[in-house]
Amino acid sequence: MSLTLAVPSKGRLEELTRDWFAQRGLTITRPGGARSYLGAIEGLPDFTVRFYPASEIARELIRGTIDLGVTGRDLIHETSEAGPASVTFARNLEFGGADVVVAVPDAWIDVTHMHDLADVASDFRSRHGRWLRIATKYITITRQHFARAGIAEYRIVESLGATEAAPASGVADIVVDITSTGSTLAANGLRVLEDGVMLKSEANLIVSKTADWSPDRKAILDDLLARL
Repeated sequence: MSLTLAVPSKGRLEELTRDWFAQRGLTITRPGGARSYLGAIEGLPDFTVRFYPASEIARELIRGTIDLGVTGRDLIHETSEAGPASVTFARNLEFGGADVVVAVPDAWIDVTHMHDLADVASDFRSRHGRWLRIATKYITITRQHFARAGIAEYRIVESLGATEAAPASGVADIVVDITSTGSTLAANGLRVLEDGVMLKSEANLIVSKTADWSPDRKAILDDLLARL
């Protein structure tokens, strides 16, 4: 009968999540310490807390193997095209704010909007003998956004880190990255297109729509949300 709440397993996200619940009178415990993946909410025996990486929380919420959890909106959108329809964003936790953006080199002075980038992409292969290359870890979000902008002539270069350095190193031509201030992009000679914010993300308490919601389990969830 117990519900599973997934919490980020380490770092600042874990700390801020536990603080957010504590401010609302709910203490999340981790009896086994940092190496333990199991916890509890004091005074709420109907809940089991599990500590997972934020990306894993997003995946399991969409699958319905956990009932609710804290993760970024960007990870829900990126994990699956069906992600947003598979969950309910129950509470905005008001931390972890950042934007997923399209950024181009400062030298591209005539490219200020997505429609300019569409023109560049269509001419790129004839001029350079290859597709426009986009460095990103946000493959799903990029494909969706570029499709809406009518841009199809590009190649994604998957980035596992330091995405903002890809154009300077010759790995890619532009980037899709997440940023809170834009300072790292600017330091690497990149700027965000004027309509280049693809998604605004923050940490959210998210409820899975695909989990088993019997009347009794739904009542337990509703009681928790009423306290938050």
